[in-house]
Amino acid sequence: MGKKSDVAMMRIAIAGAGGFASLLVQVLSETAHPILVLSTRTHPELEANYDCQIAVVDYHDLETLQFTLQGVDLVISTIAGPEQLNLIDAARKARVHTFVPSEFEGSLGHRPASDPFDNGSSTALGQLRHWFSSRHYQMNYTVFSCGIFYERFAPGGLRAYNMGGALRFPNQGDYLVDVEYGTAEIPAADAQGRQIKISMTAAYDVARFVAEAVDLGLDRWPREFKMRGARLTPQKIIEYCTEVRQIQFSVVSRPYSEIVAWLDHFYQNNENDKWYAMQQVLQTADGRYSFGDPNLNDLVNVEPTGFRQWLYSVWGPAQ
Repeated sequence: MGKKSDVAMMRIAIAGAGGFASLLVQVLSETAHPILVLSTRTHPELEANYDCQIAVVDYHDLETLQFTLQGVDLVISTIAGPEQLNLIDAARKARVHTFVPSEFEGSLGHRPASDPFDNGSSTALGQLRHWFSSRHYQMNYTVFSCGIFYERFAPGGLRAYNMGGALRFPNQGDYLVDVEYGTAEIPAADAQGRQIKISMTAAYDVARFVAEAVDLGLDRWPREFKMRGARLTPQKIIEYCTEVRQIQFSVVSRPYSEIVAWLDHFYQNNENDKWYAMQQVLQTADGRYSFGDPNLNDLVNVEPTGFRQWLYSVWGPAQ
């Protein structure tokens, strides 16, 4: 039986059934709110393990999708691209109260205008802004920003957790540090020579934060909720990785001007994979994954796992 809440019961739809969606189902099914999982295939394991209902959907059949969302108050999306755009339209037509887009990594205010990692994000957010300002029926939306998922530093990276399938870099070592092989490529400082901080959160804790936010009531939700489990410099991340792995890391620490020069070199030579990889270093230096005010941390009763503790749990010696 779900835990009690002072907030009126609402019907919640989770779009997707991958790793992060499964965590959302796990945590939200412990509440009193009915959970509907939208997926392109059946998932008997979710129905067997959690108090939820599975609806097999075709994201390109808007009429059926709209029918499926009738009576839903909140949609939480973990899908991207055209499928998410269709889901937004169907949710609005079904008179869903609030939509949470698949925008969990990186704060909105720190994304560049020409975002190399957009993946349809700007189009989805534009669509949500349009429906929010609609005179006929307004659909609210809120973005949950967690910085970077801890799982990027896990064995196998995001892919090992069935996460990040729509991302360009979901594998172990794709983001700054390869913890297993002891290598790292990090920005030394930002463009002004200042220290860089990275906000990070474990995926399970993000799901816990979302569940706690639901019990605040949708009418209290701002345009963006920010949460974090840790805020560390790249140097501190490597220090913790060195401690846990008990090996010496080979670290390339690039000045900002050098990052820009390498980006230009890769672009001129059509080395696209290397250009995108270096973009991650630049985006980190530019503060894409950093924020100083985790407004959701202050509102809910969630004690997130620290990065060092989490690192020991996935890389440390067996107890």
